[in-house]
Formats: sequence, structure tokens, C-alpha cells
Amino acid sequence: MRLATIKLDGRETAGIVTVKGVLPIACLNAAKGTVWKEDLFDLIETQQLKTLTKWYNDGGKEELESIPGVIPEEEVVYGPLYRNPRRIFGIGLNYVDHAGDIGMAAPQGFPGSFFKMADTLVGPGDDICLPKLKEACRTTAEAELGVILGKDCRDVSEENWLDVVAGYTTILDMTEESILKGNEFVQGNPRYLTIVKNFPTFFSFGPQLVTTDEVPDVLKLEVQSVHNGEVYAKNVVANMTHRPARLVSLHSSIQGWYAGDVLSTGTPRAFPLADGDTAECRIVGPDGFEMQPLKNPVVDLKKHPEMA
Repeated sequence: MRLATIKLDGRETAGIVTVKGVLPIACLNAAKGTVWKEDLFDLIETQQLKTLTKWYNDGGKEELESIPGVIPEEEVVYGPLYRNPRRIFGIGLNYVDHAGDIGMAAPQGFPGSFFKMADTLVGPGDDICLPKLKEACRTTAEAELGVILGKDCRDVSEENWLDVVAGYTTILDMTEESILKGNEFVQGNPRYLTIVKNFPTFFSFGPQLVTTDEVPDVLKLEVQSVHNGEVYAKNVVANMTHRPARLVSLHSSIQGWYAGDVLSTGTPRAFPLADGDTAECRIVGPDGFEMQPLKNPVVDLKKHPEMA
């Protein structure tokens, strides 16, 4: 099953993706007398997503086609999956190729990791804003596979990692590389990682959550960093230094997980952004599998100070 949060009548509401578009869960509730949560975060947090997925796979998918209220795909305006994750957790340099880009070795024993604040978050089609801060001279975008945690948990084994996962999504994670590496205005320092990851609009996710049953083998997914419509870099999840099972398990034994937490698993390669660009994450897989791409336009606040 695939779900999304869409903008409808001045609000953001959860819906189920169908062949015709997106059916708001409110319409499903109205038609069937059910009480599914109509906010995607709430649906995950209350564990209703599991029972909704079972209903969908046991005949609900076909039943959806006759329920009125579907928003046609051409009229859908996506929002971020939700705006209130308790934590966004990112993994750095998780593909060897990406680590080489910035002259570093891929972390082996433990992954390179960092937290992002929820107020960095935007959704599909929203502007990625390059900072007006003079020290910020090179912002890069990173297309990544996102893992959405489905329950509060600790000490999860690698064998059972999927038991605590709600699904997957596409992510664009931004970094202000010039401050991290240094430039004429500032001496670079790897300890600046929290700073360079937490400018407003530096995290985009959505437009769809794909439940785990739709992905037979996550290691076969290919993540593509796409710059202005052209594939800049790509790699398969199997080539991660720290694969999703280890990332979920390891961090469950450190800080634990809350339902709705977002794990961004690392990028094949980052690409620099300029005013007027488009950043995009595509994720594809075997047998024609593909996720709905995530696209965001880029605005340089140094050139457009009125938008700051």
C-alpha cells in the first residue's frame, strides 16, 4: 500500500494512493463507517497502519476503486508525509563513493550520524532555500532512501528489523558544505555538522510512504540523485556500508526509536545547488518498481532577500 499527505481545502490530510489518484482516508471512513486516523503520523503512532495495510491486502485495494472522493492524480497537491516527527536521524558517508567525494573514508565500525530538527522540514514542490548567511556559499542536495519507524522500540535485532518499520519514502537532505569544509569566511570543522544540516528547508520528504510489503528486497532498490532532470549519481542499497537492517538495529540499542521517527540512510552522491535549479530523488527497483519521485525547486535567498 502507498499513502500520502495531500493538501485539501486548506488543510493537510492523509490518503491512500489508488490507480486513479489519492482517496482521502476521511472518504474511506465516511463510506465504511470506520474510524481510521486521518493524519498519517497519527495512523503510524497508534499502530492503525498495520491493520489498514492488512485490510488493503485482503481485498480493500479493489474496494477502494468504488469509494467516492478520489482526488485525480493531476489535481493532487502533496505535502510532506507529516510535519511532526519526534526525531529525524541522518546517516553520513554511507556509500563508499560519496565518502570519496569529500576526501574521507566511509565509517566502518559505527556509522556517521546526526540529528536534524523538524523545523527544517518541507514537502514536495516546496522551495529549498539557499541561506542568506554570507558564510554559506555551497549548499548540496542528497537523494536518500528514507525508513519510517512504525513503533516505539528498543534493542531490535537485525533479523527482526522490519517488524518495527512502517515503510519507505524518498528524501532530499541538504548540507551547507562550505561551512563544513571551510572557505574565506570560516574555518571548516567536522564538528559543525549540526549547524550545516539544520538551516530551514534543508530536509524534504514524501510524497508517498510505501509499506514494507510492497518491497520484497530493500537491498535491490536503486537510489538516484537527480539534478535538473539529469541523473547525477546512483547506487543500490546493497552497496551501503551500513545497511538499513544494521542502522535500525544499532540505533535501537543506543537512543531507541519512536513511532514516526525518520531514518535517512545516506546518499550515493551529493550535488551542488544554485538558484533556479531542481533537486530530485528517484528510487527504483526490479520488475518496474518505482516510487513517486520527490522534486523541489531551489531559491537562493542571497538573490531573493524578499523571500527570507
